[in-house]
Order: sequence, then C-alpha cells, then structure tokens
Amino acid sequence: MKKYILVIFFLPVFQFAGAQNFLQKAEIEYEVRTNFKKTMGNSRWADMLKDNLPDFKTAYYKYSFADNKSIYKFDHWPAGPKFPEYMRRNDEDNIWYYDHNTDKYQMVKLLFGSEFNIEDSIPKIQWKFSNENREIAGFNCRKATGIISDSVYVFAFYTDEIIISGGPCSINGLPGMILGLTIPRLYTSWIATKVSVNGVDVSKIKTLPMKKPYTRSAFESLLKERTKDWASSDDEESIKWRQQLFWNALL
Repeated sequence: MKKYILVIFFLPVFQFAGAQNFLQKAEIEYEVRTNFKKTMGNSRWADMLKDNLPDFKTAYYKYSFADNKSIYKFDHWPAGPKFPEYMRRNDEDNIWYYDHNTDKYQMVKLLFGSEFNIEDSIPKIQWKFSNENREIAGFNCRKATGIISDSVYVFAFYTDEIIISGGPCSINGLPGMILGLTIPRLYTSWIATKVSVNGVDVSKIKTLPMKKPYTRSAFESLLKERTKDWASSDDEESIKWRQQLFWNALL
C-alpha cells in the first residue's frame, strides 16, 4: 500500500518537470530603442541637428538560432518618420554570427564608411546574478549584471527555457537566452517582442563570408589608432562621443 501512495505522490512532480519546454530552435524579434539625442551630446553641431530629429531611434532586429548556432541582424524600421540614411546605414549592415559548438564568432561592422570583418573566440563576460525576475515575451527571466569594455555595465534578463547561451549583439554567456538588455552608458535597451518556434529558416544560420578578418584585439587596436585624434583632453563632449563610438564598435 505504501508503494502505491509514493507513486501517486511523485507523479504530479514528474508531470510538471516533463511539461516544461526548452527551446533549441527559434526566431526572436527585438525592439532596440536608443535615446539618440543623448548619444549626440551637447556640442554646437549636435544642438543644430537635434531640433530636426526625434528623441528616440527605434529599430527591430531578428535573432535566429538552431543547433547551438545563431545569427543576429537588422530586420526593419517601424512605420513613421525615419532618421536620415547616413544615421541608419550602420544599423542595417551590421551582422553577428555565433557558433557555440566551436566557441567562435564572426562580426561584420560598418564604420567610417568601410566594412570591417572580425573573427575570434566568443568574448567572455563576468556575470553577477540577482533574485530579480520579470516576464518577457511570455518567458520568466532572471536578472544578471555584467561589465564590458572594462567599465561599461550591462543589465540583462535571461531565460533558461531557451537553452542557447546567447543575446543581442555580442552580449552572451548566461545559462540561457537574454530577452531583455539595457546598457545605460549607450542609452540603449533591447527587449524581445516575440519568440517564434515555427518557420525558422535554418539555412540562413551560417558562417559569414570574411574578407581579411581582424581578431577582436586587432580591431580594438585599429579603432584606437583611427580615433586617437578625435578627442581633445580638455573637451569632455568629444571624449564622451569617442568612447561611445568605441563601445558601439566592439558591441
């Protein structure tokens, strides 16, 4: 009799555990929102442009993954007034590809009017976890805080119901998928608006054609060399603008 009682007692536990879904293939849409006027600073040139621009720049990106590989890139702009083309081109052309099986990633970035290809091991981020939770796109997410570029804090909400250790741009390394992300010093947030498990085009999740790729450290050195004269030591606005360009380029 005791044996039957134990079986009945544990049955609901096993049923609950088996009911939880762990996605191994899906497509995630992100709304990426940047307070563009704050990124421009307070220079005379910036002040001249601000009156003709909206406060926020919003774009939509797609993150597709399968077999522990992913590709993240621009998808579309929302309806309504758009920023000038030269302010949109970088968003539309940047691409990130990750292969978590080999611990390698590729990144295509448009900067200074030129395309740069980066290929290296996946960058590591040290994370600290908190007990704060929130629901994003129907998934329960836990908060974690990390640091990139030595001093830039990133605040992420990830779900372990999506098993790939990924996220927008180059932010990754958590025990699950990042569905919400904020980088205050870049005045930018990423929030997943929907997760689709059907219709994922796996054929598009593939390595990128690389033309003389840089390692991440070589690309960082190139950025420093290209921008070393772009900021004066006594001009806080130019220093801030150069820092933001640098952080965005490596993101």
